Amino acid sequence: MRNAFRVGLVGAMVAVYGVTGGPAGATPPGPGVTGTVLFQKTVGGTDYIYREITLPAHQSTGWHYHDGNLYAVVKQGTLSHFHSDCMSDGVYPRGSAFVEKGGTGNVHIGRNLGDTPVVLDVLYVLPHGSPLSEDAPNPGCDFQ
Repeated sequence: MRNAFRVGLVGAMVAVYGVTGGPAGATPPGPGVTGTVLFQKTVGGTDYIYREITLPAHQSTGWHYHDGNLYAVVKQGTLSHFHSDCMSDGVYPRGSAFVEKGGTGNVHIGRNLGDTPVVLDVLYVLPHGSPLSEDAPNPGCDFQ
């Protein structure tokens, strides 16, 4: 199933992006966390952005949400994902795929609790002109 998801994701990106490249993206919140936009294309009123994100050991994305859905595959490391109720809503080792639903009711944080950098391949499907993420305050969890 994971390989089928990955193959489908890559196929969808090729169909949408062709050979179009995009500029480098902004760095997500969190020290040392980096993100690079690999492809970007607008179709109708929807932006499709394919990005690689790296979280160094013991770092996080910061609390945030997205205006649309994200589809991600973990290339390296293990990502621990937490929703605004402070409970884990998933632990994703290398090769795992997951979806982040958009909207203000889906505030979350991705954390690298390990000693190896986490590398994610992420397809953002956003309303045209939306930021990659919207910062959100810590909902009261005793971690960042």
